[in-house]
Amino acid sequence: MRTEPRLIEVRKNVLRQNDVVARALRERFHASGVFVVSLVSSPGSGKTAFLEKTLTLLRPHYRVPALVGDLATENDAMRLARSQAPVKQITTGTLCHLEAAMVQNALQDWDLNQLDFLFIENVGNLVCPSSYDLGEDIRLVLHSVTEGEDKPLKYPTIFNSADVAVITKSDLASAVEFDEAAARRNIQAVRPGMEILKLSAKTGEGMDEYLEFLERKRTRARDAAAAHK
Repeated sequence: MRTEPRLIEVRKNVLRQNDVVARALRERFHASGVFVVSLVSSPGSGKTAFLEKTLTLLRPHYRVPALVGDLATENDAMRLARSQAPVKQITTGTLCHLEAAMVQNALQDWDLNQLDFLFIENVGNLVCPSSYDLGEDIRLVLHSVTEGEDKPLKYPTIFNSADVAVITKSDLASAVEFDEAAARRNIQAVRPGMEILKLSAKTGEGMDEYLEFLERKRTRARDAAAAHK
């Protein structure tokens, strides 16, 4: 007996419900003036180190909590807590992605009006997270130099669902003979015109430019929301 049509219908219903919750979240975020950034990548791309550095640098100037998704452990949340920013772990069990309802539940005892930025670190996976809107303002897809240059070609959907590509671990580029020009061509082949940032959370290279980018995006979002009102 063929079961594909039934599986497709269930998947459509799940995604449809996720989109409903994500729209409601986005409306709440905009009404509260919090700018939401989500991070997606494969495991080992340096996502948690990058987010820890981001929280550490932003925290003296902004209210910057984070939600972090993982299949089983709370290791990432404990690591991010070193930034002294509020952090919550979302344990997904067997799911290889976060869903909007998980984010909604995790935010129940947080006052969004008291936040400037909210960062959401998705589960390390380049397939599942691409289909799930979390109500974010901007989605960053991380591509580390240690992964090679063809990641965008192998996983085009995640790059197409993101707004910005971030090349991470730039301090290792020479050691692994990373071809940055080829990586940029591959990103543009999949998503023409996509903005690309290059940085190292370890050395700090590119972090100032990245933070300025976030601040500009937040200001524009707030101005747009004020004009809409």
